[in-house]
Amino acid sequence: MGNKTGKKTVLIVDDEEHVRSLLSRILSNSYNIIEAGDGKLAVDLTHSQHPDIILMDIMMPRMNGDVACHIIKSNPLTSNIPVIMITALDHDLNRKLSLDIMGANEYITKPFETQALMETINKLLANK
Repeated sequence: MGNKTGKKTVLIVDDEEHVRSLLSRILSNSYNIIEAGDGKLAVDLTHSQHPDIILMDIMMPRMNGDVACHIIKSNPLTSNIPVIMITALDHDLNRKLSLDIMGANEYITKPFETQALMETINKLLANK
């Protein structure tokens, strides 16, 4: 889906507003930003807005990020949207669940480096 600015759209999904705000500040010069505070809203926004890429926290109320990612990746209309899981939990099991089972494209742990995040987003958008 195109928009008037020509910028790609990033959906930021995190239940902590300060994390969404930080990511929004980092990315808003380069991308249009939409935000969701839980996985259920993320799934709804993905279907209605069709973002170009999704940054998704794992631990959230209503629906966690892994479940939301799985729903998005299971739907043929949204399965091509890259999902980057961003979480404070760097456990091998979480990483494996996110990447291998739920279909996430990347897994980044908080605190993250801005440059590394930008490079990951650019790489996934280039491959899309």
